[in-house]
Amino acid sequence: MRPEDIELLAAPGAPALHADLLLVGLAAPDLAGNAYRGGLRRVGPAGSDVVEFTRGYRDFAPAISPDGSQVAFLRCVDASSAPRLFVIPVNGGEAREVAALPLGVGAPVWAPDSRRIAFVARVPEPGRYGTRTPEGDAPDAAAEEPRWITRLEYRFDDIGFLHDRPPQLFVVDSAQPGAQPRQLTEGLAEPAGPAWTPSGEHVVVSAKRGWGVEESLNTDVYAVPAAGGDPVLVVRSEGTVERPVVLDDGTVAYLGDAFPGIHCVARNVGLWTVPLALDGTPGTPRRLTDAETVDIEPTSGRPVQTTDGLLVAVRNRGAIELRRVPLAADGATLSELALLAGAQGMVKGFAADGDRVVCTVSTWDTAGEVELVEDETTRRLTDFSAELRPRLRPVHEIKATAPDGYATHGWLVLPEGEGPHPVLLSVHGGPFMYYGWGLFDEAQVYAAAGYAVVLPNPRGSAGYGESHGRAVIGAMGTVDVDDVLSVLDAVLERPDVDPARVGVMGGSYGGWMTGWLAAHHGSRFVAAWSERAVNAWDSFVGTSDIGWWFAENYCGPDPAEWSARSPLTHADKITIPFAVVHSEHDWRCPVEQAQRMYVALRRNGTPAELLLFPGEGHELSRSGKPRHRKQRFDAVLRWWSRHL
Repeated sequence: MRPEDIELLAAPGAPALHADLLLVGLAAPDLAGNAYRGGLRRVGPAGSDVVEFTRGYRDFAPAISPDGSQVAFLRCVDASSAPRLFVIPVNGGEAREVAALPLGVGAPVWAPDSRRIAFVARVPEPGRYGTRTPEGDAPDAAAEEPRWITRLEYRFDDIGFLHDRPPQLFVVDSAQPGAQPRQLTEGLAEPAGPAWTPSGEHVVVSAKRGWGVEESLNTDVYAVPAAGGDPVLVVRSEGTVERPVVLDDGTVAYLGDAFPGIHCVARNVGLWTVPLALDGTPGTPRRLTDAETVDIEPTSGRPVQTTDGLLVAVRNRGAIELRRVPLAADGATLSELALLAGAQGMVKGFAADGDRVVCTVSTWDTAGEVELVEDETTRRLTDFSAELRPRLRPVHEIKATAPDGYATHGWLVLPEGEGPHPVLLSVHGGPFMYYGWGLFDEAQVYAAAGYAVVLPNPRGSAGYGESHGRAVIGAMGTVDVDDVLSVLDAVLERPDVDPARVGVMGGSYGGWMTGWLAAHHGSRFVAAWSERAVNAWDSFVGTSDIGWWFAENYCGPDPAEWSARSPLTHADKITIPFAVVHSEHDWRCPVEQAQRMYVALRRNGTPAELLLFPGEGHELSRSGKPRHRKQRFDAVLRWWSRHL
């Protein structure tokens, strides 16, 4: 895979299913337009025919009405527009716009009456973000009024400032021509993940504790009257809530974790249920899944009800597996949950209609395909990656052992040819994230350029049990380093790799690890590429969107420990060529983290270089502008060509 082949990364979103109607939104980077384009695709029941269902600039997030007659979806009408809400008849006809708001519309959710649609959208203060003031002016960003900030959580990466454009819940009647969306909420509660009750009288959402009156890391479940009125607290969670859904019997199921105070990192997400009570007396939640072994991936979708239980996507040793949880379960372990799909893949979305189940799955050779689940086996219905597949290299599972006897795990992607190949050790971010079985464009691009790419999941990673993820709390730079190097050493025993030509790279926590390894194990590497890194915990605490709680979670409250765990503190030990790479609008690891490291290295005489991407945030390599993603790949390959 070459850098320009990112245009072939056609990735389907979560499927929508009703009877024989199966829809997915398909999107791919467009280098010429410097945007992401794609429309809805209809997948035939046998998978033999995949046809265009819509032809907008970018159409996504399809939702089929309960009566099966209409499809609601989001459309960006051009490269710069915010998403708008459209509805189109299933049996043909033109798509009709039903909601357009200044900052865009969130994913649609149909009411049981197949008329009303709920969604969340950010509401800007008058005079901000291109909207008009009460006096009729529309100032540009530089001329807006100053922001008066009174909270710690006042901005977020890839979103921006929060309190002058809080998300609110809306409902629109799609059957009434010209109807305007009705705003049902106000304040700073940040309602999310709307789901209707079976009666259609309330919309259930997750929202900040106390409806956001005081800042908190906790979120709870609320029911908002669809006709208007105050939100009703349904459950006070033990941590946070995501993607609530109301089951046929009125029970609320949701995904969530549990933690004390602000100590929320490296917590497994479980499946919970609670009776739906609308009298203001919150119910007591019950955790259906085991806190240690079951870690649910919320981005893959909300729980989906079937006859035999609830479907959820579970992170497990680099896979995201579709598993079924019985409604009667009480702390069920991973081994007790039926596996339906994704054993060596990553389930990105799923849906069910009755007992018919479909999912979108990425494996090493596809950015995503639609699969039909039949009798706990799967059948692939699409081939969106057909053009890309011949350019991809298979992944090899690596099992190793750390010096303390701990079993370690990772992957290797090899280039063509016998070698010996130069080696790139690539460390993921998080640290409570993971490399997995799905297509990883970075590893494929590097392998195609001739490098053997090593992808470790050290202690601190997700998907190996909560204790594995929490092993680095207060211990960063210890067992995680041992695990990373153990996987690298296992690879270096192979005759087709060159142990004298090894580079280290990574982003975010992986950038932290790159700086740490360069300082403490620099003799093992020829050069380093550190991207969007945490380099100095002291300034991270006050500049990162999550710094005020994240640093204490991993390093404790002692500033001396922050310094000891900062690569910047040990920059004087780094002598190998070192690339410092960052995005100018990164608010997760602000650009000062790169600037401080670069200056320290240059002052020490280290051959360091600084690469800055304008207009991008922390997610550049995954969802940044397509041209910047290609330019980043080009820069990475030039760097390693020079040094390896």
